[in-house]
Amino acid sequence: MNWFRDKVLPVLTVVLAIIALWYAGAIALNAPWAYDKATRTGENLTITTLIADTWTQDKPKLPTPDQVVREIWKTTGAMVLRGRTWSKRSLIYHAWVTLSATVLGFALGGVFGILLAVGIVHNRAMDMSVMPWVIASQTIPILAIAPMVIVVLNAIGISGLLPKAIISMYLSFFPVVVGMVKGLRSPDRMQIDQMRTWFASRWQMFWKLRLPASMPYLFTSLKVAMAASLVGTIVGELPTGAVAGLGARLLAGSYYGQTIQIWGALIMAAVLAAILVGLIGVLQRVTLKRMGMLR
Repeated sequence: MNWFRDKVLPVLTVVLAIIALWYAGAIALNAPWAYDKATRTGENLTITTLIADTWTQDKPKLPTPDQVVREIWKTTGAMVLRGRTWSKRSLIYHAWVTLSATVLGFALGGVFGILLAVGIVHNRAMDMSVMPWVIASQTIPILAIAPMVIVVLNAIGISGLLPKAIISMYLSFFPVVVGMVKGLRSPDRMQIDQMRTWFASRWQMFWKLRLPASMPYLFTSLKVAMAASLVGTIVGELPTGAVAGLGARLLAGSYYGQTIQIWGALIMAAVLAAILVGLIGVLQRVTLKRMGMLR
């Protein structure tokens, strides 16, 4: 019971509060359409009929949680039961397309970020010259960069997965660089001096001291990078006129005013991000436990 009271109950309370506010917001935002319809039809709106109308509109400004849940079920579970898992109407199909580019971009961003961090820590020239550019690169809005990347790569015959992965990499490498630089520099002067008294080479100092010390920082930055990578992929799908992916699903929903479809895609993206970040968390726990940093 203590576990339920201390861990489950606070989360459940917050979730219920969010759902209650969501339903209340749906009434407030969808009420103008209900009043307008009542004026045109001469219907007398009561509180009950107003609430019922605002919670059941086909194209609401803010869909209710149950409408979003039904949309997700219709485009996931129902599709699986009908054997249409990979139909272009299936959110599973669109999530898979987005996931493919996200994982590739995350891998490229992670490798690039780690290599940059190692160079920055071990080379003063890179520290003074590259690090400011790494920071400055993140001041440019991704919405401005994405179309340029797509156009340039399409001009040289590169399309499909890679352009989205590059945009995803652009967002994901930065937290890895910052986290790894901080982690690689985390050993204190006494530890470094002790390694020198043992005549440890630069490589041995990196492998035996700096890299293990950076692991907690690395995994924390990888979680941020994974979330950023997913955002980058979705943004990369928007200017391409893509017909597949969660970004394409969002774009199609905005074109036709299908707010329920938009929210369904948003919730699917959130679930996908939670799963990916959770997997990194599991890997972090296993790795740090094997290294003796966790009990």
